[in-house]
Amino acid sequence: MDQDSHCTGERELLEAVSRITTSSTTSPSDEEENQSKAEISCQVRKENPEKDDTQDSSATLSPNSSMTTKELQEYWRNEKRQCKQIKLLFEIPSTRIVEHNLSKYVVYKIIILQTGSFDSNKSVIERRYSDFEKLHRNLLQEFSEEMEDVTFPKKTLTGNFTEEIINERKLAFKDYLRLLYSMKYIRRSKKFIDFLTRPELQEAYGCLRGGQYAKALEMLLEVIGLQERLTRGNPFAIVPTLCAIVVCHKDLENPASAFEYGEKALSRLCVHTSHRYYIPLLDTMITLAYELGKDFLSLQEKLEEWKTKKDPIRVFTLKELAVREYIQ
Repeated sequence: MDQDSHCTGERELLEAVSRITTSSTTSPSDEEENQSKAEISCQVRKENPEKDDTQDSSATLSPNSSMTTKELQEYWRNEKRQCKQIKLLFEIPSTRIVEHNLSKYVVYKIIILQTGSFDSNKSVIERRYSDFEKLHRNLLQEFSEEMEDVTFPKKTLTGNFTEEIINERKLAFKDYLRLLYSMKYIRRSKKFIDFLTRPELQEAYGCLRGGQYAKALEMLLEVIGLQERLTRGNPFAIVPTLCAIVVCHKDLENPASAFEYGEKALSRLCVHTSHRYYIPLLDTMITLAYELGKDFLSLQEKLEEWKTKKDPIRVFTLKELAVREYIQ
């Protein structure tokens, strides 16, 4: 983001905070208009993926005067982070051969880290040849033109487990991921993001459904950093994962940590109150705030405000929503 844009953002923040501290309010019709504009903005971004990363960031939702000062500060922090294009580096340092029943296959260890600075939050995942093969097949269906010059290491009839073949594929898959990530259409695609995150998320949600909250939490915390980097510019994408973390912390009787992650999720939904997670999250945050001795009246007001605008409907609890994710 250039200096002029940065200054403009700072001025907008100060003006918005000033409006709040002087007790200015937005009428229901204004709020509905803001929400409508936000939803239209999201739709435009979906329909026009050709815009580059910085353009996508500058087109994110704008704040409104119904936000608290803390929400506005979090909003602008997110805006600044989105304007800094993140570049990821893929390394495949090692492999292991797995023999299970009558099957035998090679598992590739993939390290994903951010370039340009020391990355203490690198992500580590494992994928098989068949996982790469499935990704390639899926991408060819959707991005035939972009994938036209992308080569994929073919299977051999013999020697698949020799050190020479395994080392060749390590280098080939490293270059393959680097090339895919270099193409903005593909790196933003659900199929590419799912390849890098879905297996871990599926396992984590399976643990959550089974009541293994500590194990689920550990896995969710490992994957959310990568998920956030891959979905930069789409603030709603990681809301389900953040809410699952809230559920785990809450059931592990860590209300302070649950509230912390709940605030992160709520900051992404403050201008998108129609999101299916908004009311369940708000309801959970009220309970947590009361338990922690925090101010819950502002949260309660938002909940009551939403109820006055919407017809009474069956709303799932946050936990009920979480256990429904990634069910095949």
